[in-house]
Amino acid sequence: MSKSPLDVLIAPVLTEKALMLHRDGKYTFYVRKDANKIDIKRAVEQVFNVKVTKVYTSYVRGKQKRRGYNVYRTPDKKKAIVQLAPGQHIELIEGV
Repeated sequence: MSKSPLDVLIAPVLTEKALMLHRDGKYTFYVRKDANKIDIKRAVEQVFNVKVTKVYTSYVRGKQKRRGYNVYRTPDKKKAIVQLAPGQHIELIEGV
């Protein structure tokens, strides 16, 4: 099943640690849970017009939250760290 690139990428991760990885040419995104590394690589290359050399994926477990006596969990997420070819960067995220 072929997925649209915009369906694979959910949102960029803009935490302090993720922004520090930009110096090494690594960018972090939340992706669909059923997306594999090949889908993620194709999506980033098509959307941002860059060359991806490596893709690292991990699962982020949801956290337990509490509001008063109500206890619930936030949803689990899949995170991908994408390494670009030397000399390339994503303009949209660099400006943050």
